[in-house]
Amino acid sequence: MIPITTQLTQLLNEWLLNAGVGESYALLLSTLIVTSAILLIAWTANFIVKKILLVQIRHYIKKSGFSWDNVIVEKKLLKRLANFAPVLFIYYTIPIALAGYPEAVPVVRDILSVIMIFLGMMAIDALLNVLHVFYNTLPVAKEKTIKSYIQILKIIIYFVGGIVILSVIIGKSPLVFFTGLGAMAAVLMLVFKDTILGFVAGIQITANQLVRVGDWIEMPEKNADGIVTDITVNTVKVRNWDKTISSFPTYSLVSESFINWRGMEESGGRRIKRSVNIDLKSVKFCTPGMLEKFKRIQILRNYIDKKQEELEDYNKKHGIDNSVLVNGRRQTNLGVFRQYITLYLQRHPKVHNDMTFLVRHLQSTDKGVPVEIFVFCREQSWPVYESIQADIFDHIIAAVPEFDLRVFQNPTGEDFRRLGETMENKTEANPGETSLKEDKNG
Repeated sequence: MIPITTQLTQLLNEWLLNAGVGESYALLLSTLIVTSAILLIAWTANFIVKKILLVQIRHYIKKSGFSWDNVIVEKKLLKRLANFAPVLFIYYTIPIALAGYPEAVPVVRDILSVIMIFLGMMAIDALLNVLHVFYNTLPVAKEKTIKSYIQILKIIIYFVGGIVILSVIIGKSPLVFFTGLGAMAAVLMLVFKDTILGFVAGIQITANQLVRVGDWIEMPEKNADGIVTDITVNTVKVRNWDKTISSFPTYSLVSESFINWRGMEESGGRRIKRSVNIDLKSVKFCTPGMLEKFKRIQILRNYIDKKQEELEDYNKKHGIDNSVLVNGRRQTNLGVFRQYITLYLQRHPKVHNDMTFLVRHLQSTDKGVPVEIFVFCREQSWPVYESIQADIFDHIIAAVPEFDLRVFQNPTGEDFRRLGETMENKTEANPGETSLKEDKNG
């Protein structure tokens, strides 16, 4: 029995010959006619699938109450699958057009196979994008990202697809290329070094939850201080607070140190750690008059009464000579001030009392004795936090003189000007004393 392809070609050839076409051109012309008809049908099939069928599917998806089907449309999965329709039609009908040139059929089919392999890779790429979007809707996606794994899968798919395409072009089994990869391992390691390191780092980052998208990290070596916006196989992107973007290799998060502020955000508090330098010359023992003055500060009244009673009992019990202040135990204006800060912060509505709470002295320096506040603010938003911290220290600095203390600061030009004016006033008030000094020196 004669195949249908040969029958159609023969019928068309006979019709052309009867029409007066030369025998040498009849076969070529019949092949072109059939090929054109196949391409026209393929174009029509492509038009029907994409312009009619897909439009109806999209219309139905928009009206449905599901969100997952919208993702399929957005990631162009259906469109890429629809590309197979015309190519498959041509693949199975091309023997009809090339019945007179059977040696050309394998070549054309190889070309179509390469096209279908490429279309398959694009469709799988879209499918992985859809799966990634679905995963990001799950609660676990906030803790573990799979973007790096998706990218590695894409690299593998395109790599394997490229080898299959080469095998189709040269007509050899793909196993030939895979067996030769061992000799190319060193070259591949060199070419894909960053990708391999990034993939391994991505596994460690995900498994140990070192960094997530949305975390605030600080990495001075990479000029990064802001929010992580993207983590891929090769790079991490950080949107800094000055709106610049810092990018660095993913494996840097494993090989180098960085600060992740997620712990602070999850704790419900943000640390305030700042100190006020007190001039050492202003520190002194409290006199009865000073204590009476401090007792007028409401939050200190009970503390001063109880503390003074405790110290008097101690000194009396140990027979302390109160004529010398350094004997026994005494309250100091700095100690009372430190207690005032403690009570003030304990009553502050924006300060955590159930987290680390310290008001302490640091080592004295040439700039005085630092009184450090180490507490946690209830507000984590940066602008609000800074505003609360500023309000607290505005109050503390303004309260320092109330305890007969002075905030230390280096002399300024204004200080030297006032000193000069004071010396001039003394000179004008006691001109004889100045003349006597000049005679002695002269």
